[in-house]
Amino acid sequence: MPGPPRCRTLPSMTETPSLDATQRVALVTGAAGGLGREFAVALAARGQLVAGLDLADLSGTAERIPAGRFLPVRADVTDPDEVGAAVEETAARFGGLHIVVNNAGIYPPLPFEKTTLEDWRRIMRVNLDGPFLVSHAALPHLRAAGWGRIVNIVSAVVFLGPPDLVAYTTSKAGLVGFTRALASVVGADGITVNAIAPGLTRTATAARTTGADGGFDRVRGLQVVPATEEPRDLLSTLLYVVDEGSGFLTGQTINVDGGSAKH
Repeated sequence: MPGPPRCRTLPSMTETPSLDATQRVALVTGAAGGLGREFAVALAARGQLVAGLDLADLSGTAERIPAGRFLPVRADVTDPDEVGAAVEETAARFGGLHIVVNNAGIYPPLPFEKTTLEDWRRIMRVNLDGPFLVSHAALPHLRAAGWGRIVNIVSAVVFLGPPDLVAYTTSKAGLVGFTRALASVVGADGITVNAIAPGLTRTATAARTTGADGGFDRVRGLQVVPATEEPRDLLSTLLYVVDEGSGFLTGQTINVDGGSAKH
């Protein structure tokens, strides 16, 4: 017989706080580093209880959030059983779930002619299947709460179409469509669905891939704002989208890329 789902809570919590009437519970995928870590920290600083979902080590994120306010969960966003277990663990530990940030993604630069079908499928599994599975598992909890925010992290490449990111651009364009359609499904439930489209942002992964060999300089040359985007440049947009007062904003893709794509 198959064993239980691999999803498991990592040891970092000492006491589970009780959920008051105004406090929200957030789940951030890809929270071990980069944008996901900064999103998790920012939501916790705003007063939310936060679960971080990743296959990588989440201790660096946990160190930046007060004890008891962060739940690290090891899970694969492409595995339905692990995603379901992660969502249920979050809701059980914190007493509900209200905010989902679908941040986990991969973006290997690949010439189109050298992109294999397995490359294509792997990118689609993480970048499209992952948000579908997490949103699908979380939706009953958001509906039960009568309030929710789903935020999909896409990319400014959907407006630019760089030649070395055909599969990645396609996956993120699909996520824009997912955002628009899902917003139509859940709007009457008090749930909004929006997307944030960063430009090339200075993270460790970007430095190894698209930003390497002068990539940051090339992208900066396309921008109206002549600076390399940092994770902190996206935090105010995230907090705005999930704010209590943003209930009339839904189905939208907000481009935050320094003006390289004037969308």
